[in-house]
Amino acid sequence: MANVSLRHVYKKYENGFEAVKDFNLEIEDKEFVIFVGPSGCGKSTTLRMIAGLEEITSGELFIDGKRMNDVEPKDRDIAMVFQSYALYPHMTVFDNMAFGLKLRKVPKEEIRRKVRHAAQILDIEHLLDRKPKALSGGQRQRVAMGRAIVRNPKVFLMDEPLSNLDAKLRVQMRIEISKLHQELGSTMIYVTHDQTEAMTLGTRIVVMKDGVVQQVDTPSNLYDHPVNKFVAEFIGSPQMNMIDVAIQKEGEHVTACFGGHRLVVPEGWAEALVRGGYIDKEMVLGIRPEDLHEEDSWRQSHPEWVIPAKIRVYELLGAEVYLYFDEGGASFTARVRPNTEARTGTNMQFVLDMERAHFFDKESEAAIRKECRHT
Repeated sequence: MANVSLRHVYKKYENGFEAVKDFNLEIEDKEFVIFVGPSGCGKSTTLRMIAGLEEITSGELFIDGKRMNDVEPKDRDIAMVFQSYALYPHMTVFDNMAFGLKLRKVPKEEIRRKVRHAAQILDIEHLLDRKPKALSGGQRQRVAMGRAIVRNPKVFLMDEPLSNLDAKLRVQMRIEISKLHQELGSTMIYVTHDQTEAMTLGTRIVVMKDGVVQQVDTPSNLYDHPVNKFVAEFIGSPQMNMIDVAIQKEGEHVTACFGGHRLVVPEGWAEALVRGGYIDKEMVLGIRPEDLHEEDSWRQSHPEWVIPAKIRVYELLGAEVYLYFDEGGASFTARVRPNTEARTGTNMQFVLDMERAHFFDKESEAAIRKECRHT
């Protein structure tokens, strides 16, 4: 397998549109890296540049230490799995998987061995004599992956391979792809717009917006320490609550004020906001849905973080309930236990766990760190 290095990579089209801007990334051998972001953010374009299907406007691409900018796709030793499966309808599963090996004049016995081994890994041995039209969507995607596996490439590239599958199949295939990565020990680069796929599959995630890398980090760090408001909102479902607040100093307390509510800011955050010069300024306060609490114990221990709520929508999702409400000019989502007594129309109180809050600069949208000064 191999490492992949992208250095100051740009993609600019003839009409002047820059799809990818100054993309820098070092992918280690055997890593599983996810490119994630909304439609049009440049993630698939970046993948296609690695594959050689799009020309790099400027910058350099290295695979296993070798510069690949001018190397033909077939000579890059990569295998790509597409969203559309791209199977030959007139060929059997075996022939689809063996096709690339036959082109390379690999001996028949070796082809048979490699195809059988890949089919065994993917649990499609019983399908080898069928044609694609006789397969389900999930089975077709396994065949497409099998075709990539038999080539034993240095790097696997996957472009939204699960987007055509239904929800249940997507979950099953996520598990299969994760097992596949562990079994093959291969370098994988995977594109998706689904942040749940990104969080569950990747060892590291590259979050992109408008052709620019926003943050590269582990799933847990992206969730707990987003570098800006975009990453904070994009990662996590339901997404983080965002509230416009005014930061004020009242005696020994720093408060975050909105809609007549004054939430006392915990000491660590208060020091960071004072240090950063945010007193008497507008900021954005972010808080995850699971950090809104309805329990009496929370209200009794933290009366300084309580806000009222009238539930607008109640959603039961089996193991959890989402409660939606508006208060003080802001919209909130709370994730609570299924035994909650709250229903649509219920008047209640929530505690915002301000220890787990996030603060964002109103203009730059950069996250404020407790240990860092604002610049």
